[in-house]
Formats: sequence, C-alpha cells, structure tokens
Amino acid sequence: MRSKPVALITGASRGIGRAIAVALSEAGYRPALAARSEEGLNVSAGLCNRTGAVAGAETEALMFPVDLTDDGAPERLVERVIKAAGGIDLLVNNAGTVLSRSFEETGADDWDRQMALNARAPFLLTRAALPALRRAPEAAVVNIGSVVSFKGYEKQVAYTASKHALAGWTKVLAREVSAEGIRVHLIAPGGVATDMARNVRPDIDESGLILPEEIARAVVFLVTHRGNAVIDVLDIHRAGKMPFA
Repeated sequence: MRSKPVALITGASRGIGRAIAVALSEAGYRPALAARSEEGLNVSAGLCNRTGAVAGAETEALMFPVDLTDDGAPERLVERVIKAAGGIDLLVNNAGTVLSRSFEETGADDWDRQMALNARAPFLLTRAALPALRRAPEAAVVNIGSVVSFKGYEKQVAYTASKHALAGWTKVLAREVSAEGIRVHLIAPGGVATDMARNVRPDIDESGLILPEEIARAVVFLVTHRGNAVIDVLDIHRAGKMPFA
C-alpha cells in the first residue's frame, strides 16, 4: 500500500508547475514530476525533497523527462508513474506553451503545436490516468487554464483556442466522472510571473503579476478540501485588474 497519495504534475521543471509540486509535497503528496528539461526536473525534485514532507527514499520525488507531444508519450508516462509509484491520486495538467502572433500570421503548424501541448496532451494524459484515478479514494484532476480560456486577446489566437479547448473538455469530464467521486477543476489565472509571461510581454511590470506560489496554494486548497462544497473553476486575476472584468 502507498504511504502517500501520488500527484502527477506536468510542466514541473519551472514556474507554476514547480511551485505546485513543492506545495503538494508540503501537503503530503508524493510528486511525480514530468517535463522536457531533465535539468529543471532535478532542481524541482530537490526543492520537493527538502520540504521534509516527502523525506525518505521510498517517498522521494519521482522524475520523468518527457515531451508530451510525442506520439504515445502521455500514455507511456502514465504507465511509468503507476509502475514506479503504485498509482495516481491527483493529475495536474500544467504543461503549456504560448505563441504571440496575429490571426493572419498564425500558420497551420503554429496552430497544431499549440493544440498539441495545451489541449491534446492533457486530454490524452487524463484519459490514460482515469483507470488509476478510479482506484484512488480521493481522486482529482486539476487543469491549469488561463484568462484566455474564456476571453480573447490580440495576437494570441492559437493559444486562446487551445485554452478554450482545454476548458471545454474539462467541463465535459467533470460531468461524466462526478458520480464516481473524481473531482475535476479548472484554474484560470491572469498574468503569472513566469518565463512564459516574460517572453510574451517583456514590457510588463512584473511587480503586479500573480506569483506561481499563489496558484500552487489554490491547487492545494482544491484538492485538500473534500466537503460538501465543490469548486469547478477558480478565476484568478491580478490585484491591479478590475474585478469581474
């Protein structure tokens, strides 16, 4: 029997994914970290292990270097995690990429790359993980969307479409598995202080951006509060933005 619930976190080599992994380690989860950068995963695993919540060889953070856009990669990742950790209790679909390009400048290849990582990969991961999640006593899926899961910004057509797609299938899955006790959540943050945000908006004032740790605390809240209340979507905006805009 597993001594700790297992959380598979994608995009865990930096930014929001790394912050989520550390926060879940502190909350008592054993993190299974997936990303393309093995170097970044090493740093994240070290941070997780130093929290003390995952101390001990049998519960230390697991690392899975992977490109989720490769054919069959999502399914193989789930198999590897289950083999190494004994199951999956929580899946956090965080890996993503952004493209800043106008509608007319966006090509078919641009569109396909955004969809492949931001919408298709998490769909395939979740589908592959469902049998394991059904065996977990308190299973959950947390999808990290974006403000553009519901809105549209200039020069983000493919990214916006991919995040709309993620939100769409999240809603369907939540309805289909709710009777089985699997909770499915969507977090839709505005600007977060990450490398991705800096690359898209190098002119932005970072002092007002949401911190990755704030998103991580929201994830922990969602998965550790299992009362009668269920939160479907967390719409998180910067303090400097107009509420309910």
